[in-house]
Amino acid sequence: MRRLRRVKIVATLGPASQDRDVVVRLFEAGVDVFRINMSHGSHDNLRERVQTIRSIEKEQGRPIGILVDLQGPKLRVGEFKGGSAELKKGEKFVLDASKTPGDAKRVYLPHPEILAALAPGHTILIDDGKLALHVIEASAEKATCLVDVGGKISNRKGVSLPDTDIPVSAMTSKDRSDLEAALHVGVDWIAVSFVQRPEDIADVKKTARGRALVLAKIEKPQAIARLDEIIEISDALMVARGDLGVEMPVEKVPGLQKRITRSARRLGKPVVVATQMLESMITAPVPTRAEVSDVATAVFEGADAVMLSAESAAGLYPVESVKMMNRIAEEVECDPLYRSIITAQRAAPEATGADAIAVAARDVAETLDLKAIVAWTASGSTAFRIARERPQPPILALTPKLDTARRLCMVWGVHAVVTKDADDLDDMAKRACKFSNREGFSSAGERIIIVAGVPFGTPGATNMVRIAFTGEEK
Repeated sequence: MRRLRRVKIVATLGPASQDRDVVVRLFEAGVDVFRINMSHGSHDNLRERVQTIRSIEKEQGRPIGILVDLQGPKLRVGEFKGGSAELKKGEKFVLDASKTPGDAKRVYLPHPEILAALAPGHTILIDDGKLALHVIEASAEKATCLVDVGGKISNRKGVSLPDTDIPVSAMTSKDRSDLEAALHVGVDWIAVSFVQRPEDIADVKKTARGRALVLAKIEKPQAIARLDEIIEISDALMVARGDLGVEMPVEKVPGLQKRITRSARRLGKPVVVATQMLESMITAPVPTRAEVSDVATAVFEGADAVMLSAESAAGLYPVESVKMMNRIAEEVECDPLYRSIITAQRAAPEATGADAIAVAARDVAETLDLKAIVAWTASGSTAFRIARERPQPPILALTPKLDTARRLCMVWGVHAVVTKDADDLDDMAKRACKFSNREGFSSAGERIIIVAGVPFGTPGATNMVRIAFTGEEK
């Protein structure tokens, strides 16, 4: 099943998509990667969903990527007498270490490390920014705040701290348990929530040991401050616009989306744009025009993937949401302006042989109007590098490793096929032509360009290009 678009679609599984039949329909509608959110569900639920996806993958004969999203450190207030209280603008409100039920004057904050990190002037946002306070006095036992934006506060509402460097890892004990469970069942990507520093990603990669690639969710101001370092160590990025728009002024989010997308692309790291892309389709069969424009903007910008969250996990129209996203992406990529925008964003290659080969392959393919760029790749790095160049011809990745093919489901423009490694140069060319024809990229007698590393089976050794007539398979 070859997609007619380059950008990939990530869809979250949930109550609306727990039936196997719905998952099949989601894949057929256009999903390339399924996201499993560990904020909801057990390890048994994770195992069942992975087994379902893998059985569908086998039936469909196409690799399917699985992304597990770790919950991260969720900060929440304690509970209130009667379940809630009303905070009034201009009044004082205290967050403290006492477990006594709260009222309109104070509440328990069950995170002593956060109380110790707060300082006068720091902003505190509660319930996704619906309430805003700032600290006027702080100690290890309590933080006295002034209410800037009041309203109703209730039990266990979330707390965001845009000005505070939280002195804890992005990995909680729950996350470590979830990570081990995800690696055990063989998922392809791990998303790390509330990343603040590159060490947060290094921690997860140390545990993963290459068994899955690691994606950093950019949703905190602290991550923006160290963005280049985080991109460098991560395997991919996600623009998590929901929490990013809570902890930073919402008007800054579009510019940050472009900055993150372009920075990640410059370093050849896949980038996913997420949150509220087709939000109205949770309850409506069609999106708003603004949402259509939002998805289109991400595609025009060259994002590797666009993501559905509640739309596919809990909405009334999960399959319709995927079909809509697929149609938007296909239409954008046919637009006369699309190619000029994508081309204008190209960055200079790094001074490595592999990058030089990738750029050369793109230039030759576009100059000669070749039908496809075929990349032989064991680790996936060759396909990643070619995708970074956003070539006009499609990218066909041939790999002997199923896990590599699944990981490439997240990468712009890459259609991966699992096959045994090439025996020699002639076998490499012959089978590249065969698969190019079989997968619908070319017809007999048309030309393709082949990129590979010699000797075969050596990860990262991209050092060869070859033009071939697809008639060679005969």
